[in-house]
Amino acid sequence: QDLGKGLILPLLSQVLSGCGVYDGTEIHEASAILVHLSRGGAQVRMFAPDVAQMHVIDHGKGQPAEGESRNVLSESARIARGSISDLGHLDVSNHDAVIFPGGFGAAKNLSTFAVDGKDCEVNKDVERVLMDFHKAGKPIGLCCISPVLAARVLGKVEVTVGHEEEEGGKWPYAGTVQAIRALGAKHCVKDTHVDQKNKVVTAPAFMCDTQLHLIFDGIGAMVRDVLRLSGK
Repeated sequence: QDLGKGLILPLLSQVLSGCGVYDGTEIHEASAILVHLSRGGAQVRMFAPDVAQMHVIDHGKGQPAEGESRNVLSESARIARGSISDLGHLDVSNHDAVIFPGGFGAAKNLSTFAVDGKDCEVNKDVERVLMDFHKAGKPIGLCCISPVLAARVLGKVEVTVGHEEEEGGKWPYAGTVQAIRALGAKHCVKDTHVDQKNKVVTAPAFMCDTQLHLIFDGIGAMVRDVLRLSGK
């Protein structure tokens, strides 16, 4: 958007996968991304696929809610405060970068990774968006479990989901690294990683069982790198 003073703010898209860590977007991650983008002077548009969730989890019990069904776009609208569009309408030409927060929704609703691992399928619009931004040379940010989407769609990229050993429960999802490698991607043991060649920026976020402010800061580093790579 041109503010009339020669200043053009970067416009980024955030792709959500529902609302709630166990069956949708990890809310703290999505919120942290929005805060850091706001602090970085960026505009944000929110998107989500208009599809049914894989299932619904009762977050109080940590168990599937039998007989319930929810729509990913409708649930994502809760995080977006109602301002959200169908992912099918996301046009790479109108955006400077795209960011995917984590949460099990990335592995359940944006892909079938939670069920199929390295043999997963990716939602067609998610695949299109990743391919379009990659081909356009525009930055892609992914945190938590969502780097598996880039590994599946883009193949030979460098990503991080944190450490490669559980380390006594600090990295409970360390096994994800093996799937990433099986998909042809390179895993890097880092707090935040920038694949300069492919303009893919990744951060572990809640893949690590640590303090919330450290996760917030890690997401901030990812967002700053995405903004830097956008050139705005």
